[in-house]
Amino acid sequence: MSKPIVAIVGRPNVGKSTLFNALAGEKISIVKDYPGVTRDRIYADVTWLDKQFTMIDTGGIEPESKDLMLSHMRQQAEIAIETADVIMFLVDVRQGLVDSDFKVADMLRKSGKPVVLVVNKVDNFDKLMPDVYEFYNLGIGDPIPISANSKLGIGDMLDEVIKHFNPEDLLEEEDERPRIAIVGKPNVGKSSIINKLIGENRVIVSDIAGTTRDAIDTVVNHNDKEYVFIDTAGLRRKSKIKEELERFSIIRTVTAVERADVVVMVIDASEGVTEQDAKIAGIAHERGKGIIIAVNKWDAIEKNDKTIYEYTNKVREILSFMTYAEIIFISALTGQRLPKLFDVIEMVIQNQTLRIQTGVLNEIMMEATAMQQPPSDKGKRLKLFYITQVAIKPPTFVIFVNDKALMHFSYTRYIENKIRDAFGFKGTSLRFLIRERKEKE
Repeated sequence: MSKPIVAIVGRPNVGKSTLFNALAGEKISIVKDYPGVTRDRIYADVTWLDKQFTMIDTGGIEPESKDLMLSHMRQQAEIAIETADVIMFLVDVRQGLVDSDFKVADMLRKSGKPVVLVVNKVDNFDKLMPDVYEFYNLGIGDPIPISANSKLGIGDMLDEVIKHFNPEDLLEEEDERPRIAIVGKPNVGKSSIINKLIGENRVIVSDIAGTTRDAIDTVVNHNDKEYVFIDTAGLRRKSKIKEELERFSIIRTVTAVERADVVVMVIDASEGVTEQDAKIAGIAHERGKGIIIAVNKWDAIEKNDKTIYEYTNKVREILSFMTYAEIIFISALTGQRLPKLFDVIEMVIQNQTLRIQTGVLNEIMMEATAMQQPPSDKGKRLKLFYITQVAIKPPTFVIFVNDKALMHFSYTRYIENKIRDAFGFKGTSLRFLIRERKEKE
């Protein structure tokens, strides 16, 4: 299900990170302990009432000078306007209204995107309300007073945010066509792959612009089946700052991955897997999407009979957290193995939606626990009572145990491997939820 995207925009020191952390709680969605995955939190999942959304922090580097500051703010606003369904514009009651707030407000107003104006650092509602009202002058609606620090007013703010979720955005759900996001660093050949796929299939169904998003979706027809390709190539930023550009491309990737069923991660054969590739892969892995790693420009590599084998091992080693990903070697230039991409996509989709009967799962689990005894701690041994599949996309399983603390990550991984041995599940991550149950139940 594609969740709405909410972006936070605002000058430095108005409290964006404090608000971000207050909303995200500690459940921060950054893949932990994998080398090459940065700790800077760009996005997090938030649930309010029964609504879920992905929150993006557009911030980043703080420019030194006033002029730079404005252009930096403009860039943030552009990113938000381009990728978000709802924009939270954060201002600071203590600093009051500043010139750049007006300029950003203008951009946001012209964009036509829903904007929620949030006035932060209002620690005392009675005393500071007159200062809050000053922000009506921005002309983008009612200012909502909050204190991110003491978590005041946050509920009212979220109520306002979710009012703007468009029921139409959620209609994408009814669209049964598989959605494929082509992601990767700039210049690895994402656009040429899409162009080649369209070219070979000659059926260009007009580009449908995403409902509220500006990413252009392309419909490709293959064997009488339609696929929607979500392209993240699009805009080239005129950014002087490398980190800024990288942050921007990661925000775009999060948005595309969020909407996709299967993510095709394109890497450049001559470069191998880079740190940014690992970050992008981490996002898709974490979002539980189907994953295919397409090694492009394979025609340009000198090969012998071991090349593919060696290359595959190298990729697996760096992306060790997703050994299930399918790897395919292609060339967008020559079209080599591109038709095979559809077969792999189909296989991954089937695995993403595979449901396993509870009886079969429990047999596998019993066999697994007989072969390798569950861990124990201080004389207490872990017992696994029951396993059942509760969801697809990605396949999600609940395991009932006697003591959650004893269910180590490594033992969950062991059970996962046994399930994969039986059913493959190639190309899709699996999720395991561990629930505790008393012996008597």
